[in-house]
Amino acid sequence: MLNAVVSGLAGVALGLSLAAPPGPMNAIIAEESVLRGWGSGFRAGLGALSADACFFVLALLGVVAVVRDVPVVQQALFGFGGLLMLYFAYGTANDADAAFGGDAAPDGAGPAARAESKGFRKAFVLALTNPYQILWWLTAGVGLLDPGTFSPDALGGLTVSTGSPIIVVGFFGGIALWVIGFPAALVTVGRRVDSFAPVVAYLSALVLALAGASFLWKATGIPA
Repeated sequence: MLNAVVSGLAGVALGLSLAAPPGPMNAIIAEESVLRGWGSGFRAGLGALSADACFFVLALLGVVAVVRDVPVVQQALFGFGGLLMLYFAYGTANDADAAFGGDAAPDGAGPAARAESKGFRKAFVLALTNPYQILWWLTAGVGLLDPGTFSPDALGGLTVSTGSPIIVVGFFGGIALWVIGFPAALVTVGRRVDSFAPVVAYLSALVLALAGASFLWKATGIPA
């Protein structure tokens, strides 16, 4: 029983290792959260989680490995993902301008803040075309899916079962914790600090733009 709990917690840690680091997915979640509230940020997170569910199935079938074995596919993904990120960066900056710039309504909620959220679709499409996310599945994801056990010294003899249902449930539970908690934290801080939301919105646009430019550079195959 205790080993099952440890395996589940290991899955949670793996899920957080994928979901928590700063990057394009969290930039979209942050943008949606500060512009449109927790619900929109949560839906954007669900978009990224849904993409990971697709990668999970593709990894089980061995399809994800094509990105590693066929360099031209990887370059195409970098190029397409980079263009998408630049496009969404432009849209994010425009939304931030509408919400916090001269077009803002007296209550501070501009047209962008009231507009229908497209965060789920944006996060889902970006995640599916994000080579780094696919590469995660080819590295840490292999450890998640490969059946076996290991016993880290820090656990005092307790074992973690990889490839088991409990670690997979823990993995997606870890992602779910992030997509619930991250938007909630942003909204809470935004309500207390008036300048927080605009900074996050514009920073999200910058992160997407930098990631897009980086991806396009990698697509060219020119060494950095």
